[in-house]
Amino acid sequence: MDRLASRRALLGGVLGGIGAAAVAGPAEAASRTDAADVGFHGDKGAARPVAPVNQEVAARFGPEYKTLPAAVAGVDIEPLIGIASAADLAAKRERMVDYIWKGAGRPKTLPTVESGVPAPDFASLTGVRRIDRLTVPLRYQVSAKVYDIVPRRAWNRRLALYHNGHGEPFDTMLRTVQALLDRGYRVMAYAMPFQHWNQQQIADPDDPAKLLPNPSHRELPPWESAEFSALTFFLEPLTVTLNHAQATYRPASVEMIGLSGGGWTTTVFSALDPRVTRSYPTAGSLPFFLRPASPKPRPTTGDWEQTKEALPGFYAATSDDFLDMYVLASVGPGRGQLQILNRFDECCFNGVGHRVYHAPVRDRVALLAGGRPERGRWDLLEDATHDDHTISPHALSVILWDLDTTNVTT
Repeated sequence: MDRLASRRALLGGVLGGIGAAAVAGPAEAASRTDAADVGFHGDKGAARPVAPVNQEVAARFGPEYKTLPAAVAGVDIEPLIGIASAADLAAKRERMVDYIWKGAGRPKTLPTVESGVPAPDFASLTGVRRIDRLTVPLRYQVSAKVYDIVPRRAWNRRLALYHNGHGEPFDTMLRTVQALLDRGYRVMAYAMPFQHWNQQQIADPDDPAKLLPNPSHRELPPWESAEFSALTFFLEPLTVTLNHAQATYRPASVEMIGLSGGGWTTTVFSALDPRVTRSYPTAGSLPFFLRPASPKPRPTTGDWEQTKEALPGFYAATSDDFLDMYVLASVGPGRGQLQILNRFDECCFNGVGHRVYHAPVRDRVALLAGGRPERGRWDLLEDATHDDHTISPHALSVILWDLDTTNVTT
């Protein structure tokens, strides 16, 4: 760790300004040119969009939404990041795979494909050539449906995965998917298990012949066992549909965007599967040590699948696994992650406590990438332009800027 710290000090002069806008907050960032953000990608062009704090919104919130919580005083972030080498990256990812698929390795299967299906949930989208429905069979008579949306305009050879949250309305999803289609992306749209178009019955774990009603995530513990992890309901559909994409149309890059529970899924899957190049988890996670310090701690503690108490075998006790996942999602050729958190989010993962880990995670990724952004980068956008649980127009503009200004290696 001492060697790692000294390397970071050597790089500090180069990297010190990277992501400073996110640490300072949108109001401070808006007062200067974001030259550091442009240099972060090694690309020239328009500066990253910035926006001031919405003062009308801010006036409705107390000081706990504007100052670091007392719980972070004296917390040393560095030891909480359990990845310090390429070997650590590989070992951590392998442990995740082993837990989820119980030593069987990642699924190599393919979904069934229905081409050109009607999809009423996406009827408002324009510029669509066709929509395919991919069905992934899972255990306990469960299946997952994923919609593969093909743009009418020339495909840019980039695939975007959009993952909705726990019952979030479709407006954010449709607005984001439309913006991606307009840029020539092919888009796969996902729903959480047992939500939206994935509502269904499930076989009783003690009596497979008996079907039980559509469960909530809080009701999944009986299915978790030494032989099976209910995390497959969340993560296997992504793995199998990405297998399909690589086997059929071979995208040059794969980006992933998710909101709320979909933000958690984006965090975990982009850490788990290096085929995801850039990821944008929004309002989806905080490190474990920060959760009780959120201005609204109860929803921020997370759903069943998001808690260390529910899945101690998945979330290791020796370090904060969400910090590790941010690193895992960010290191590798062409890889990067921008975590988006809403300061005044009406639901969860709000406040400014994230500022305490922004620089340590960013710098750890830079060190593991050898100081080369094209081999790994991580940043955080604190969005204080609104008080909704959403990907705001400002956040979407930053995501699109990041995608537009990042080179694609074919």
